[in-house]
Amino acid sequence: MKNSRRTWLSAVASLMVLAPALHAVAADKPAVAKDSKPKLVVVLVVDGLPQEQIARYKHQFGEGGLRRMLDQGAWYSQAHQAHGVTLTAVGHSAVLTGAYPYQHGIIANEWVDKNTLEQMYCTEDKAHTYIGEETKKGAGTSPANLRVATIGDELRYATGNMSKVITVSGKDRGAILLAGKTGTAYMYMNKTGRFASSTYYMQQHPAWVTKYHEGNPQNRFYGQVWKPLLADSAYKMDAPDSLIAGDKKTMPVTYGSASGKEDAEYYEQLMTGPFVDEMTLDFARAAMEGEQLGNNPAGVPDLLGISLSSHDYVNHAFGPESRMSHDHLQRLDRMLAQFFSYLDKKVGLNNTIVLLTADHGFPNVPEFSKNMQRDAGRVDGKALVDEVNQVLLKKFGVDKLVSKWSGPTMLLNYALIEEKNLKAADVENTASAFLLTRPGIAQVFTRTQLEQGALPDTRLAKLMQRAWNRQVSGDLMLVAKPYWYFGSGKSGTSHGSPYVYDTNVPLMIMGAPWIRPGYYSQYAEVVDIAPTLAHILQLRPTAAADGRVLTEALK
Repeated sequence: MKNSRRTWLSAVASLMVLAPALHAVAADKPAVAKDSKPKLVVVLVVDGLPQEQIARYKHQFGEGGLRRMLDQGAWYSQAHQAHGVTLTAVGHSAVLTGAYPYQHGIIANEWVDKNTLEQMYCTEDKAHTYIGEETKKGAGTSPANLRVATIGDELRYATGNMSKVITVSGKDRGAILLAGKTGTAYMYMNKTGRFASSTYYMQQHPAWVTKYHEGNPQNRFYGQVWKPLLADSAYKMDAPDSLIAGDKKTMPVTYGSASGKEDAEYYEQLMTGPFVDEMTLDFARAAMEGEQLGNNPAGVPDLLGISLSSHDYVNHAFGPESRMSHDHLQRLDRMLAQFFSYLDKKVGLNNTIVLLTADHGFPNVPEFSKNMQRDAGRVDGKALVDEVNQVLLKKFGVDKLVSKWSGPTMLLNYALIEEKNLKAADVENTASAFLLTRPGIAQVFTRTQLEQGALPDTRLAKLMQRAWNRQVSGDLMLVAKPYWYFGSGKSGTSHGSPYVYDTNVPLMIMGAPWIRPGYYSQYAEVVDIAPTLAHILQLRPTAAADGRVLTEALK
């Protein structure tokens, strides 16, 4: 008994000796209280990244980028952009509003205004211009068309506008729709290669933006070559360029211009490749330094939104089955590794929530799908309008009853229908019946059906109903068949459907104090991101949120 007591006392004494050393170790990695908030939330949206590419190529990722998120974060294999029109603006709007298009109002990248019959761009606002840059007609300059608040808006509301919400993207819609109403968006200008904001946010750029551009960092890629990052054997499972590329140039690609100097041609060319993403992440670092993101003097959390645009351009041109897309994702993985290392040094990943998702996925190039014995192709929506009008003219004796194509919808001329004493439902049903006979058309939903909620009890119908906005959308909503898409080109591919290849996107969340790492098979949606961040940040949820808190992934 005495020996046992002596051993116990010896152990206590040893612990007392070790206590200062243990305290020093703990000081290096301070414990985070269970109810603490992150200092910084980083939301990464990879434009046009299907979930299947993460699964297919994950064995080739490096250690510090996407693999870090897979190993240290929560990864949902069944996460979806759960609306039927899977386009860039629509998907970006879902990420931080937690809402579907029937509420947030962004129904496409562009649509036809039903009153004027003129084209409306999703982030167009004639009242505002880019700062120090040319502002073309229809340029994206504000979130005026976004009808609901984002989690960034709620964060600023909760902190008396002391939290900073900064977003950056290669595309204006990628930055603006993440920034919400009260954040600040910066976007790549493809005429000058600079990043700029608009007068919606401020009248002139802060000094750190001017300083960033002093060295013309956009020019450092002139003459550089995009060539395969990995050994040739790593790409052996990819589709051959001869099947999918058409006459488009594949790797190696040299970035330059006919003039022999940095100009608009060169800056535009940078979009299809890895270098605009590299610049986007560089500018995000400059924003962190200039705005002290993650080290807010008021002691409140900040939010940094980064939309990486180039994967979308590569997939449009070559398809997700291509060596070009495969290599671009590997390069993006290495860029993210460097960015995560920077975050760890600057703010500490234990003080940061990092979330990665995508605005939509991608189908294969139709030529590839046909080679796989699938029924595939392209549907020219504008040509369909002419065909439908001929059918309606023959049936009702009235021409131009369909006024416009506003993909994937058609606008009916209801004033003309009323003038000619026609029944709207008869016109809708006649048009719908004809369209269902056309190649590549799977479903047609009419305004009457959509307004009354009289759709079939199917997932496809539910996704299309969510994508339709009563005030903004058209009157005949078309759904292409699987492996078909709406477009008039002869090469490349596009997205926008309710099928899994377009809806299933990555959803990864990393942040050790709050997130339970693991591979999750539970069904999740991108609209779940906003409620989940609201829970972690202890905020009022966004008013239009349709999603849930991903409780299974929280500690």
